[in-house]
Amino acid sequence: MGFPQGFLWGGATAANQYEGGYNEGGRGLATSDVITDGNMNTPRRITIKLKDGTLTSINRFEELPDGAVGYLDPDTYYPSHVATDFYHHYEEDIKLFAEMGFNSFRMSISWTRIFPRGDEEQPNEEGLAFYDKVFDTCLSYNIEPIVTICHFDVPKFLADEMDGWSDRRVVDYYVNYCDAIFKRYKNKVKYWMTFNEINLLNGYTTLGCRKTDDQTRYQALHHMFVASAQAVQLGHVINPDFEIGMMVAYILSYPETCNPADQQEDIDAARNLKHFFCDVQCRGYYPSYKLAEFERKGIVIKKEPYDDEILFNGTVDYIGFSYYNSGVSTSRKDAETTDGNVARVVKSKYLKESEWGWPIDPMGLRIAMNQLWDRYQLPLMVVENGLGAKDTVEADGSINDDYRIDYLADHIAEMKKSIELDGVELWGYTPWGCIDLVSAGTGEMTKRYGMIYVDMDDKGNGNLKRSKKKSFDWYKKVILSNGEDLSK
Repeated sequence: MGFPQGFLWGGATAANQYEGGYNEGGRGLATSDVITDGNMNTPRRITIKLKDGTLTSINRFEELPDGAVGYLDPDTYYPSHVATDFYHHYEEDIKLFAEMGFNSFRMSISWTRIFPRGDEEQPNEEGLAFYDKVFDTCLSYNIEPIVTICHFDVPKFLADEMDGWSDRRVVDYYVNYCDAIFKRYKNKVKYWMTFNEINLLNGYTTLGCRKTDDQTRYQALHHMFVASAQAVQLGHVINPDFEIGMMVAYILSYPETCNPADQQEDIDAARNLKHFFCDVQCRGYYPSYKLAEFERKGIVIKKEPYDDEILFNGTVDYIGFSYYNSGVSTSRKDAETTDGNVARVVKSKYLKESEWGWPIDPMGLRIAMNQLWDRYQLPLMVVENGLGAKDTVEADGSINDDYRIDYLADHIAEMKKSIELDGVELWGYTPWGCIDLVSAGTGEMTKRYGMIYVDMDDKGNGNLKRSKKKSFDWYKKVILSNGEDLSK
């Protein structure tokens, strides 16, 4: 049986980590443009200007003081500004994707390239024209674009002037943005996702909100749920063939023991970290466990009269999800934790970890797919999966990333099992960072995911030359065999 004919094989990127050209083509500033670099030991920061004009910087997950705004310091390095420069290399890169055998490419549109401030009535034609060229190039190679509408940033103007998604007006600005791109690309793009990893969003850089408390966050998320549902309904009117999905970071968790307290801890973790977000967007209403939590915590979600109807009528067509690692849930207070895609997870004694401390759990991908399929009965796409690692360029220019091949092969094998043995409907697989790009978590280039190497270091030095890693030819063989040949 194996992978179905027409299965979408490709790779995934994000504009704020890959595109560059931050001040070209009429593009406006986004919140991602004020995030500094960082590394495993030094968190990324954001530069801000206080009410009195004083400049400072804070951890990007901290709250901004009242009246503070994001600020570009000319003496600070911001990785998103050039990233790995898809803006000037899109033809070369897409040609390489086609050589690898891609029939799909997951990318995101930069909101501020289309609406520089976010609140304009009319879009920026130069920005629209850029993505026309990108999509036309993809289609010339029979590569199906899979487009994320909003990926980890907000127009800086909306963040600074309106406190981002905490303001109801941003729903209308987002829907206007969707209207522009849906109409412009209705014959070029079929697959869309409304927000990237919606369950990880909080604070200034991803929600545009100065505060990070639960009341602010959940009100902002409510606005995003409504915006997503409106986008789904609008898209289906513009082109009934559109497939419009959600996207969630699926960090699988296991209870540490059969202790009932650990079991309940795991249920709570799954609900809070991922299921709530899927429940609203796939089922169309707030689950009872979340309403009970809101009541306990005194969280009051302000709704407009028709919000519940909008949510119910705007459920998604499929679930896109990222899967990198799993974690362990425990009732123990002294448990040792490790990083795992923004979340802190308890270490597992059964799993190895990546250089950045992320547990490696291929079987967990099959389990995650079963959980999602059993819970929602919606088609799935694995739109991110990959290994961040340090790559070495040998004297002859070769890059022997066998560790990446092993990681991807093991996960693809588990996907195949979920299709063959479990009957899961899986539409596609787009591993993360098919070409090297800036790490969202650390702001590094050292933490590489790609099958194509880009000559750029952690401080933006390099000639941006593209070269193939060993995994390039391996993945080409995998795609050619429709997932049957995973050998090195």
